[in-house]
Amino acid sequence: MLLKAKGFRGFRSKLYRYAKDAVYKAQQHAYRDRKVRKREFRGLWIQRINAGTRAHGLSYSRFMEGLKAASIELDRKVLSDMAIRDEGAFNVLVETAKEALEEKKAAS
Repeated sequence: MLLKAKGFRGFRSKLYRYAKDAVYKAQQHAYRDRKVRKREFRGLWIQRINAGTRAHGLSYSRFMEGLKAASIELDRKVLSDMAIRDEGAFNVLVETAKEALEEKKAAS
């Protein structure tokens, strides 16, 4: 237990009784935050995609609807990376989504 508490400050790394409590609490936070990290990254990806699509006059939700209508299945992580690093390919996706939305509207 004291080995796991190495690096903690003060008596939390020296005395077993307090080290045990500190390690248990640290493990609880680590377990919880592994789940939270996934939530935070998904939100970040959505913000990046939204920023990229707004530059082309399209909202995030309409863009995702257009991709679904065009049968393009890319996850948000990849779309976010494309919006940042490969703007040319992202522009093609935006245009494809716009066309799919127009076709969907015309079919209705």
